[in-house]
Amino acid sequence: MPKVIEKSEIAQYIGHVCEPTEWFEVKQEQVNEFAECTLDRQFIHINPEAAAKTPFGGTIAHGFLTLSMLSHFSESYAMIVEGFYMGVNKGFDKVRFLAPVRVGSRIRCHATIVEIIEKRPGQYDFKTEVSVEIEGGDKPALIAEWLSVQMAN
Repeated sequence: MPKVIEKSEIAQYIGHVCEPTEWFEVKQEQVNEFAECTLDRQFIHINPEAAAKTPFGGTIAHGFLTLSMLSHFSESYAMIVEGFYMGVNKGFDKVRFLAPVRVGSRIRCHATIVEIIEKRPGQYDFKTEVSVEIEGGDKPALIAEWLSVQMAN
């Protein structure tokens, strides 16, 4: 259930560090389905035998698959402005893929609300800094600045 931010308290949430999400295991079936959807069937994603001979030691998730998981993760840390009736994904200011996600790995998201601006009455632009952690990894799979808009009455 998203946390509702009262309009009078928006400033208090700028810089808010959200609780990390639950862990999510990346499975080969999911990677294969993503490969079919995107037509990105590179062997490092879908052929475990061939991928085992690479420096990755096995198949890895597409970077864009990991990025797309942000939608799933955001459900657990979402904050909405009171009167919310619609949200729109505006994209990203920055995205960097820092480490591969091996199939069988568990990942989770960390998020910080960087900015909330009321662009016009009832329209709130959010900038959220996100990173996807790989369990046991030295560095995150990705870091990004995610932009979204919320419409509220």
